[in-house]
Amino acid sequence: MGTFHSVFAKILRIEAQAIGFPSNFTIYDTDDSRSLIKAILKELNLDDKTYKPSAVHNRISMAKNRLVSWQSYNTNPVFQEDDALSGRPQIGKIYQLYQDRLKKAGSMDFDDLLFNTNILFRDHPDILIKYQMKFQYIMVDEYQDTNMSQYLICLLYTSPSPRDRQ
Repeated sequence: MGTFHSVFAKILRIEAQAIGFPSNFTIYDTDDSRSLIKAILKELNLDDKTYKPSAVHNRISMAKNRLVSWQSYNTNPVFQEDDALSGRPQIGKIYQLYQDRLKKAGSMDFDDLLFNTNILFRDHPDILIKYQMKFQYIMVDEYQDTNMSQYLICLLYTSPSPRDRQ
């Protein structure tokens, strides 16, 4: 039992090595994330009035909650056009550097707990089956408030497992 974030953090602590993270990864809170973004803006000599750290963080968060990696973000013409029209064409580059820094630090932010659980279950069906077998039922309080990332994990959890095929 727990929130999406707490349950997924527990799963990721156990399974982190499968996706290239240490099991003792650090979880960045909003302030940590925005501080890292501020440092990246300074390195890139970008104006923090144009690239407000909160706005950049929100844009990265939106992408992660839609399961858009920095690689996909940087090749998506819609995101590129939106960023150019908002006067912030470097958000994709910031997203890339942000993720690189998190990875090098052995860290994840709150959105990564959802994003990386999706990656874990997508790329490691054996691990997904392990957790499908562990829980016979799941209940989601306030299901109407789930985002796409949370919805997809619920869908994976509840898809037919070996237990259902017996």
